[in-house]
Amino acid sequence: MAGTGRHRRYQPSRINRASLTVTAGGAGMALPLIGVGSAHAASVDTWEKVAACESTDNWRINSGNGYYGGLQFSQATWEAYGGRQYAARADLATKDQQIAVAEKVLEGQGPRAWPTCSAKAGLTRGGEAPDIARTAPQEAAPPKRTAPKTAASPTTVPTQREGYTVARGDSLSKIARSERVRGGWQQLYAQNRTVVGDDPDLIFPGQRLTLRGKTTPPEERTPTTSDRPAAKPQPRQQAKPQPESKPRPEAKPEPRQQPKPQPKPQPKPQPKPQQQAPKTPSAHAPVAAGPSTAYRKAGSSWSSGYHTGVDFAVPTGTAVKAVAAGKVVSAGWAGAYGYEIVIRHGDGRFSQYAHLSALNVRAGQQVGAGQRIARSGSTGNSTGPHLHFEIRTGPGYGSDVDPLAYLRARGVSI
Repeated sequence: MAGTGRHRRYQPSRINRASLTVTAGGAGMALPLIGVGSAHAASVDTWEKVAACESTDNWRINSGNGYYGGLQFSQATWEAYGGRQYAARADLATKDQQIAVAEKVLEGQGPRAWPTCSAKAGLTRGGEAPDIARTAPQEAAPPKRTAPKTAASPTTVPTQREGYTVARGDSLSKIARSERVRGGWQQLYAQNRTVVGDDPDLIFPGQRLTLRGKTTPPEERTPTTSDRPAAKPQPRQQAKPQPESKPRPEAKPEPRQQPKPQPKPQPKPQPKPQQQAPKTPSAHAPVAAGPSTAYRKAGSSWSSGYHTGVDFAVPTGTAVKAVAAGKVVSAGWAGAYGYEIVIRHGDGRFSQYAHLSALNVRAGQQVGAGQRIARSGSTGNSTGPHLHFEIRTGPGYGSDVDPLAYLRARGVSI
């Protein structure tokens, strides 16, 4: 059972942000570069798992929190372990170059350099050396043009227009965006519910999804009337001359027939009104749990003298969802808050989700109300697993407003 988490007053510790932090005996001392050997190596697959945990597998990330690249190097670590031979910062280097530097960090500091993500990714010393290029960056040669393949894609479903096979790291919103599905992830889930199940957040590699809502390429369109060639006009046939007829004797007038009564037209049945699809809610609770520590609770445990948000006591790994549609302005490490996400909404308010164990979105991404964005945890200054949630008038600390009043005003029962 998860305990009720509260924040401690921020105090620097030896490994408060242990991920990729270099310490030395004195200020300005540079650590020696250590050659990478197979005794401390890790596979590329393991490094990709670390990057998926640290930065949601974004090897070019620079969210402004002082840590760069897929493996979230601090600038001091990047320079101390020879990263500048590749690029000025880690986010400017290639994936292989970042892994090459990480191999040196692993030998020098061990897996503790990534205290949370190394355990999740199974990062240890003593693996096989990764198959990567360790040379300095060079100008890439232009890609060779190849003839398009005529064979069917491995994701093609014979009885459907097009399909998709779920891969590791996929989500319905990511697939809907990359495949340009009309109606977004909600439509993709609706047409694949028998495959996905009741929880749209849980999809598994190897599942086959149907993409009926995808825009049809021009070559697959059924020809319309305007696509067909115009019919050739038929030549007119001239009437043949009729022979002259002899005059007929006058016919006797026939009795007039009374017109038959016309049947009254039957009224056409009116079409039944179509049921409208349920609208996507404009607001959503961040987790499926009630609040624990209230907003503005006073106490010396918080540096501001009071609690700037509201806590939800949930176990590590609980799905955290965006309370409203908006744009992610930051996603990454934030000191005492641990891993956090901040989203700007259409009404100008900002929502914050802190102490997370995993991130599913990145800065600049658009999200919908109720979309899963992270997993809860206990990172940063936290006494136990929980979600810290805030509503702010600005993106930074100190502009908080009552988060529960914000949700209730938008119809969320909490």
